[in-house]
Amino acid sequence: MDTMLSDEQGRLAVRYARRVITAHVHGEEVPAMDAGKPFTGKAGVFVTLNRHPSGELRGCIGIPEPSMRLAAALREAATSATRDPRFPPLQPGELDDVTVEVTVLTPPEKIEVDEPTRYPTCIEVGRDGLIAERRGRRGLLLPQVPVAQGWDAETFLSQTCWKAGLPPDAWLDKDTALYRFQGEVFHETAPGGDIVRETMDDD
Repeated sequence: MDTMLSDEQGRLAVRYARRVITAHVHGEEVPAMDAGKPFTGKAGVFVTLNRHPSGELRGCIGIPEPSMRLAAALREAATSATRDPRFPPLQPGELDDVTVEVTVLTPPEKIEVDEPTRYPTCIEVGRDGLIAERRGRRGLLLPQVPVAQGWDAETFLSQTCWKAGLPPDAWLDKDTALYRFQGEVFHETAPGGDIVRETMDDD
């Protein structure tokens, strides 16, 4: 995958996401982003909040498709991550206890196979994120998820189907569409602290 953001642009994205989150939980006006390319181009993006130092998930919301300019998508995702429906709304007192992570996505690409049993050979854990879709149900898992969980490709497929509200073996059903994408991940090493590019592998 070609690099979409430089390290400095990645740091800018995370700093902006934190600014948006801070303003939103304090009930203040959410700032616009004053930045040039690549933030004026369209891209999907996810913003993840993790508790520090445990790494426990506190919220993760995003826009999978490149339907908005990256700056606008980043603002929307950061705002929405504070009210992930799986968790209570983020409170101002939690800002110093969570780290911010930004994942910028490539456009999803449908995986074409002759037989569903071949799907695991088309997925590289540590590189690909997945989307499973069938009959109006849709689930997405970011590339960093299977690495953190220690999953192989088949488990990754099953968990993505489960995320979509489908049976874990739904990836073997020819009516299930599967898409892969890649992502560039930048995250704080501590709340409001240094920002680094995450390097993923499946070793």
